[in-house]
Amino acid sequence: MSGDNKNTSGIGELFEALKEKRPLIHCITNPISINKCANAILALNGRPMMAEHPAEAPVITKTAGAVMLNFGNLTDTRVTSMRLSLEAAKQAGVKVCLDVCGAACLENRRSLALSFIKEFSPEIVKGNYSEIMALLRPDYSCSGVDSDGKISEEEMMKLAPELADMYAVTVLASGKTDIIADLRRICLVKNGTEQLSRVVGTGCMQGAIAATFLSQRSGFEAAADAALVLGICGERAKTRGWLGSFDVRLINELSSVTPKIIRKKADIVYLERI
Repeated sequence: MSGDNKNTSGIGELFEALKEKRPLIHCITNPISINKCANAILALNGRPMMAEHPAEAPVITKTAGAVMLNFGNLTDTRVTSMRLSLEAAKQAGVKVCLDVCGAACLENRRSLALSFIKEFSPEIVKGNYSEIMALLRPDYSCSGVDSDGKISEEEMMKLAPELADMYAVTVLASGKTDIIADLRRICLVKNGTEQLSRVVGTGCMQGAIAATFLSQRSGFEAAADAALVLGICGERAKTRGWLGSFDVRLINELSSVTPKIIRKKADIVYLERI
């Protein structure tokens, strides 16, 4: 593999496009993080809508710039609406980010994720290291929705491209180092702070940001930029352990971050696959 460090030249164009177009971003996500996802999209000049009724979801999807589906709290209604949304997105050519939250601890989520990926080919498949592992290894499981910490960065650098190749998708594997892979490239994003893992919903926010960027960019670029922007904003929002203040500061940073800040703070490496 060969590397290219800090290739962030397109971030200015991305922010300008979002400011000018203000795309509608449709999310079917868990109620634990709806507010945080909506605020993250708004902070970056998208327009969020969280329509999850089966009669509404496909209608909104067809008019959206991109869609984010999150498995964080599945119900029969949400599963039905996700499928209808995916069918509508496929018909209308709307791009999708699928967050497979919980796929490593619940077999029904793993099976549902794999069926959606095989049938609808979302542009981005997002999950933590354990969730990405679970989509590749049927015998693997862990406890809860957090990554179990036993999967190394080096191992995920092999697994993420494996999943990308298997289904022709972009994979966003979130962890201490976020790893993004598609059929040609791998990207490592090392920006972030441990506090991002200590408040609810920041992983869901990453998926919402990826969908917002996906409305303007390819799957790989959107996933890499989402990891980068959230990681840098997390670093800038870091507090002396006051998690409530961190939560508020994170939205403040997302609403005020600039391309100049991102280019200056980026800790990112792009690798060409050989």
